[in-house]
Amino acid sequence: MTGTFIGYARCSTDKQDLAAQRAALEALGVAADRVYVDHGLSGKTRARPGLDQALAAVRAGDTLVVPKLDRLARSVPDARAIADQLLARGVKLQLGASVHDPHDPMGRMFFNILATFAEFEADLIRLRTREGMAVARAKGRLRGKQPMLSERQQRELRRMHDTGDYSISDLAELFSVSRPTVYRTLKRQQTAI
Repeated sequence: MTGTFIGYARCSTDKQDLAAQRAALEALGVAADRVYVDHGLSGKTRARPGLDQALAAVRAGDTLVVPKLDRLARSVPDARAIADQLLARGVKLQLGASVHDPHDPMGRMFFNILATFAEFEADLIRLRTREGMAVARAKGRLRGKQPMLSERQQRELRRMHDTGDYSISDLAELFSVSRPTVYRTLKRQQTAI
């Protein structure tokens, strides 16, 4: 009896597209209804609903198929933990076109090297992001999240609040913002005085 192919795909941001990964999984023999996805979640995040569903769907004799190891995990310990969990359950792990054989010393070494590169790549991305943010901050371009209301709207909100005729909820509704935004605006306006 041959097992079922269960696919898993992941992309880190909501702007990325999973079409290439889905096509790769389909080319590897995974049925479209057997592909589980996580959209907008980092590989460093272990709590991923799509991955949890894929791991729950595989049974002994099945194969979990991922297009590349870095889609499954972005750290060596996490990759090894998932591979060990699958091995203990009698599930094969397929990385692209090759099936990971944990009993073969070369296979284990290759898997660990791929996991190390995935972790290294994630570390490089974080480093470049921090460096880019530091440069932008030094040039005055990185100012954080901008207020929901313009300066004029903030002054008007403060004025209306000071009259005592409007509650926080009224102001939130009038300016189409949340109550915490009203509180932050009032605090910001208070320190500006």
